[in-house]
Amino acid sequence: MITLRKAKEDDIEIIRDIAKETWPSAYLEIIGQKQIDYMLDKMYNKGELLKQFMEGHIFLIAEEGENQYGFAGYSITDHEARIYKLHKLYVLPSAHGKGVGKILINEVFNQVKDAGGSALQLNVNKNNKAKDFYIKAGFTVKESVKLDIGEGYFMDDYVMEYKF
Repeated sequence: MITLRKAKEDDIEIIRDIAKETWPSAYLEIIGQKQIDYMLDKMYNKGELLKQFMEGHIFLIAEEGENQYGFAGYSITDHEARIYKLHKLYVLPSAHGKGVGKILINEVFNQVKDAGGSALQLNVNKNNKAKDFYIKAGFTVKESVKLDIGEGYFMDDYVMEYKF
């Protein structure tokens, strides 16, 4: 049975390993290996993840026994409006179709709602098939953005939102 647990700083390597394994299947055809390498190094280095923990990001890890299948990471981004952001949700390709993503997103929904959140937002690459997963989960497209992430790379995303 798949269970969720709140990640600790000791779990940074697990988070990094899952990201390294999931990104090529999610993004290779969309952005290419060079941009994947750049973004993984920028967004998943130990210092950056540690900083996110220290800033209050909550990471949930989906596991069964000794096997970790995926993770989600979120935080509050607008205290006044009570808006949260889902920064990360990745499931190993070998675990796709087992409901891991649905378990993770539902728990994020529950935690954000319990914390008094008014909305959960996320960015998803316009060409990422995960967009369909989020639409099924109840998100709607709020806007389209193109974000400069350095080194000549851009993220061409939809900002999606789920309202509570």
